[in-house]
Amino acid sequence: MEYDPIKHSLGSVFNTTPFFRKFFYVLLDILLLRAWHIKKELRKWNKTAPSNAHILDAGAGFGQYVQYMSRLNPSFSIVGIDVKQTQVDDCNTFFTSIGKTKVQYILGDLTQYISNKPADMILCVDVMEHILEDTKVFENFYASLQNQGMVLISTPSDQGGSDVHGEHDESFVGEHVRDGYSISDITQKLQSAGFSKVEAYYSYGTFGKISWKLSMKYPILLINFSKLCFLILPIYYSIVMPFCLILNALDVNTKNTTGTGLIVKAYKE
Repeated sequence: MEYDPIKHSLGSVFNTTPFFRKFFYVLLDILLLRAWHIKKELRKWNKTAPSNAHILDAGAGFGQYVQYMSRLNPSFSIVGIDVKQTQVDDCNTFFTSIGKTKVQYILGDLTQYISNKPADMILCVDVMEHILEDTKVFENFYASLQNQGMVLISTPSDQGGSDVHGEHDESFVGEHVRDGYSISDITQKLQSAGFSKVEAYYSYGTFGKISWKLSMKYPILLINFSKLCFLILPIYYSIVMPFCLILNALDVNTKNTTGTGLIVKAYKE
């Protein structure tokens, strides 16, 4: 299934005003379990981060994590990088409209981009599964970081990531170039790029996988079938959302022995 057309459809619905876009961010933060994990890690990092930290967001997306980081500390200087000009223009327009002068998006290919200004932290959420030359990206991340800097990555695992559970299964997201990483694989690649310390753990464990199916997989399948299904989603979510919130909370606060997602932190020392 191609995921990008659905993302563009959602963006066109919620991008009419800054208010609706912020409301969309709230929905994403509630629905997406990875957002729960990422925001938890960002809060932990913020406790010891420099007050004027420079941050790179590797992959623009809708910009919801940049919005969150700019609220954590308005003094943060944040640069978002994306390979698509439309995403760059869209995010720049939005953050300018809400007065975020320390946020800037630029056009860039992560396989080639090295920051002129070393970053204190690089955030990379659900990007690496789209890039074939991942080792080159990790090398560029290392070169773009300050000493003591950290890269925070969210990506599918090889334990059913991209909804692939066997060799004959097709990825749920057609744009993925790999179904997922093993912890040992991504750790080895990051260490080869120069990172001396790598920590990784599973997300989307037993509870999270159920939540993902209820909150994301089934609604996306409905929308992919017909755009008219947008009309029934409010009713659907009003029923399943309480269960998804409980499942997300359990996943974030449980040490998963396996899971379809990975949260990875790598440090430059």
